[in-house]
Amino acid sequence: MSSAPHEQLRLMAVHAHPDDESSKGAATTARYAAEGVDVLVVTCTGGERGDVLNPSFAVPEGHEFDTLEGKRALRRAEMAAAAEALGIRQTWLGFVDSGLPEGDPLPPLPEGCFALAPLEEAAAPLVELVRQFRPHVMTTYDPSGGYPHPDHIKCHEVAFEAFHAAGDASRYLVEGGAAPWQPLKLYYNHGFSMERLRAAHEAMQAAGLESPFGEWIESRTAREIPERQATTHVEVAKYFPQRDAALLAHASQIDPKGFFFAVPRDIEAEVWPTEDFELAESHVPTRTPEDDLFAGIRGTEAAR
Repeated sequence: MSSAPHEQLRLMAVHAHPDDESSKGAATTARYAAEGVDVLVVTCTGGERGDVLNPSFAVPEGHEFDTLEGKRALRRAEMAAAAEALGIRQTWLGFVDSGLPEGDPLPPLPEGCFALAPLEEAAAPLVELVRQFRPHVMTTYDPSGGYPHPDHIKCHEVAFEAFHAAGDASRYLVEGGAAPWQPLKLYYNHGFSMERLRAAHEAMQAAGLESPFGEWIESRTAREIPERQATTHVEVAKYFPQRDAALLAHASQIDPKGFFFAVPRDIEAEVWPTEDFELAESHVPTRTPEDDLFAGIRGTEAAR
């Protein structure tokens, strides 16, 4: 995937929380960054309401994890390490994590959180960031959020709004702001495909290994999960190590013995060496299936 000297390809990946960038499309961003693409991850919230999900995690000396401010500082440090592992740039949109309320009846979302922000208020800083960074391609979550976390759903809404509004000179006017810029392609991540889990499950069984997915993927709930159609399959097995290093950088969230590391990497590389995306919109001619997020852009005047 070589680029002409005049090209300056730019990719913006919009995520809800620190660690989402490492579990959804991380090997893809690592690959493009290694190939010279300018990659910017935008994190909408600070992850302040995330619980400790790694049973072996111990709060590092000098940090605390019992206040929103303490969690925010720790997760920023983890995010910086993950960004370094992927070789990408990263910035914060500045909103506060909404948490994942549970119970019956469902408790209300906390006041001032990202999910409760009016759409134009939440999208405004991302629109300005799109105009400043000028991405050719944006990635985010599908309208369901990928799973029903309020911040993931809001992240989709905000990224979708910014994709459509950033090129409109009549919207989101900011005195002294950057000039309008229309990204050319919008993609949705396809990180947790049931088809992918089934392929890994069957390959592990064929290799005589115990699969952790069997009971779950055969459940009625899993069988009834609708599969969105992936259009774009980016070959990234070479960058699994960078992805794994980024995951482990989020030490408060990622269990080294947990779900993300359940499949031996040689089996994963054999049965599913790609990360997959759904082309949601394109302002350039392209033909699916694709193997490149920049298909239709690379080598054209649009890449300027």
